[in-house]
Amino acid sequence: MILNSAQFTFTAGWEEYLMMVLYFLVLIGIGIYAYKQSTANLDEYMLGGRNIGPYVTALSAGASDMSGWMLMGLPGAMYATGLASGWIAIGLTVGAYINYFVVAPKLRVYSEVANNSITIPDFLENRFEDTKGTLKIISGIVIVLFFTVYTASGMVSGGKLFDSAFGLNYYWGLLITAGVVVIYTFFGGYLAVSLTDFFQGTVMFIALIVVPVVAFTELGGMEAFDTIRSIDETKMDIFKGTALVGIISNLAWGLGYFGQPHIIVRFMSIRSVKDIPTARRFGIAWMAIAIVGACFTGLLGIAFIDQTKHNVEDPETILILMSQVLTHPLIGGFFLAAILAAIMSTISSQLLVTSSSLIQDFYQMFRNKTGRNDHIDQEKLDNHLVLMSRLSVVLVAVIAIIIAWDPNSSVLDIVANAWAGFGAAFGPIMILALNWKRFNRQGAIAGMIVGALTVVVWIVAGGFGTDLYEIVPGFILAMIAAIVTTLMTPEPSERMVEQFDESRRLLRDYK
Repeated sequence: MILNSAQFTFTAGWEEYLMMVLYFLVLIGIGIYAYKQSTANLDEYMLGGRNIGPYVTALSAGASDMSGWMLMGLPGAMYATGLASGWIAIGLTVGAYINYFVVAPKLRVYSEVANNSITIPDFLENRFEDTKGTLKIISGIVIVLFFTVYTASGMVSGGKLFDSAFGLNYYWGLLITAGVVVIYTFFGGYLAVSLTDFFQGTVMFIALIVVPVVAFTELGGMEAFDTIRSIDETKMDIFKGTALVGIISNLAWGLGYFGQPHIIVRFMSIRSVKDIPTARRFGIAWMAIAIVGACFTGLLGIAFIDQTKHNVEDPETILILMSQVLTHPLIGGFFLAAILAAIMSTISSQLLVTSSSLIQDFYQMFRNKTGRNDHIDQEKLDNHLVLMSRLSVVLVAVIAIIIAWDPNSSVLDIVANAWAGFGAAFGPIMILALNWKRFNRQGAIAGMIVGALTVVVWIVAGGFGTDLYEIVPGFILAMIAAIVTTLMTPEPSERMVEQFDESRRLLRDYK
């Protein structure tokens, strides 16, 4: 079948605007619902009272993880280089799956045993009895800096989506994206973020099934792959188009899962460790199907563009283009909402994690050290901390908007390395903290610093003449530094050992 290239002229009509308005109303409605259900204290606002079900947990983790990368980045990479880009999808899926075994159940139990920790820095401080607050400060700084910039990149994406799809001024698109996310995050906290992620993950899932299926049908089924081979045979070979170093680097993306604060915090909020196997099966199934859909969308886009003779300036817009051409305007509007869903799900998660770090890891620590919490009852303190958390959401959003105000900001280059930074700084530390009784505070500090610095140095040095992804040396050196430093320093206290054993005992009881 030959598609008519004239169909490519796209101007947003009332159908697209209607779907977008309905989408925004649903998100705000979820925020209001969550406000009434789960914002009585800081634990509820930041972790939903540790009462989130397995399906919401799984889809929330997936949606906040994949963001616009799944609907724009991966299809664009597959369109540009073919199946060789599939290695990153394999690495991410395997990494996410292993994360459900290595981190999820142990973190859910241990974070509660460790003085009911509600943030990753909070957990590290309690796990290692870091009375000086060194771990909390270092990890808190890393989270606040990286996620503020990361949040800005999502807002830039939202602004550009409104600009390209609706012809709306970039700055208005930026403000609308930020405004809607802030509203439901401000009022509903973690529960709102999780529920909206569930909704957004569903929208993304549908889009990544429908678009490639429709495209496959319209392009003549298996004939589409013959067309791709005739254009460039290497694009149908997963081993061509990239060297061994490239394959290793793409697979190494999976290492990042063990240290992403906005993902692993989901494991702390799940209702019970017994729900984790259900969450794992549901979450990985969602992820695998969605990633395959994204890959096929980009791959079929090669044949699609060849038949229509359309010039694609930005490969990452291939899904937008195909969804608008191949479907009814109402469905096309739904798919535009899916792309915005991917962007917003990550922004909201990053806003909340950054806010929780500011309040729990800095503000609350300051109040405790100055004695300001000594003469205030718990209810008033809870109300005050929730209010400050909401205000910090607004503060982080405003700073992110300022950073994102320039649509050509180099912030996107920095964010491209954020995954590696978090993965190398936190990944080895979390694995060892949850699985090695001997691991101590000194080892955790050394590992975190070495991991973060290695990634920064590797980026600045341009990979030292290699194409190796910076998370590989960062993760390896951080793990070595953590283990060696631990073995060279005193053993952990008796209380730390008892706490570790208690978490393991509870984990066995749950099983």
